[in-house]
Amino acid sequence: MRKQEHENETQKATRKRSWRKRFFRVLIALIIVGVFAYGALIGFVCYREAHVPAPTDYDSIIVLGAQVKTDGEPSVQLRWRLDKALEMYRASPCVMVVCGAQGTDEPRPEAVVMLDLLVADGVDSTMVYVDATSMDTRQNMDNAKAILDSLGLSRPLIVTSDYHLPRAMAIAADAGFAPQGAGSLCRPELIYWAKNHGREALAWVKYWLVKYVGLPL
Repeated sequence: MRKQEHENETQKATRKRSWRKRFFRVLIALIIVGVFAYGALIGFVCYREAHVPAPTDYDSIIVLGAQVKTDGEPSVQLRWRLDKALEMYRASPCVMVVCGAQGTDEPRPEAVVMLDLLVADGVDSTMVYVDATSMDTRQNMDNAKAILDSLGLSRPLIVTSDYHLPRAMAIAADAGFAPQGAGSLCRPELIYWAKNHGREALAWVKYWLVKYVGLPL
């Protein structure tokens, strides 16, 4: 009897060890697949940002906001977006729409700061329309669409950071625009590059889920 009990206990322990091994093998396999999938998404972001067609005939410019520092100065990313917008405006002067609400750690709405900086750089204030209420890219495009529709404009140039530009253009197309794009550079430091591209890869997943699966916003 004791021998049988011992054999039963040994078999249970063996099955338990076997189950644990299978579990960890599956877990490791899932982690490896997840890492490769995430890497592929980042590669997709890099490919898309490198293959945005050069802009040609645009009738307006939509500039998307970025962080305003606590002292009221624009972040590096925001300054570079505005520099790109100025470059495109000077190449073909047209109406501009600046988009961006006020974050909890920002002293003023991003769009208001953008307006002031553009005017200081020589843009006619009557050519700049302000959307200071949009909290994300989809709201940026919806609000800009309402403004530009009222002006009879429909071929905007989207200006944002290069990694963000392809998805911003996709959302602009969903809003009913025929968009073109011009991207400002991403900060080259590895920590910023990795954070921005990694976050953008996940944002594409959310975009696809919202568009094709009906995930609530």
